[in-house]
Amino acid sequence: TVYVRGQVGTDFDGNLIGLGDARAQAEQAMKNVKQLLEEAGSDITHIVKTTTYLIDPRYREPVYQEVGKWLKGVYPISTGLVVSALGQPQWLMEIDVIAVIPDNRQPNRA
Repeated sequence: TVYVRGQVGTDFDGNLIGLGDARAQAEQAMKNVKQLLEEAGSDITHIVKTTTYLIDPRYREPVYQEVGKWLKGVYPISTGLVVSALGQPQWLMEIDVIAVIPDNRQPNRA
């Protein structure tokens, strides 16, 4: 089981991607999720649970559309919450995921 802590629209160098743009922040957050899962020996297809936090319900559609692109063909249980704020005022969304690596998974061979 892989637990990925909340990801926001900040790259791994600390740069915010998409100031004021919830969709762009969701795209960066999902790039982060993908990379972190791969580093843990997992991948997006192993996601079984997502929790998405939004600071405004109007961000729901663009954020969910972007996350949906990354999760096409993957059907995790999901929870969406609207919260008054996140850790930084410029963050519009945050997502955390849980993935379960199947027992019969074959390692990627490059």
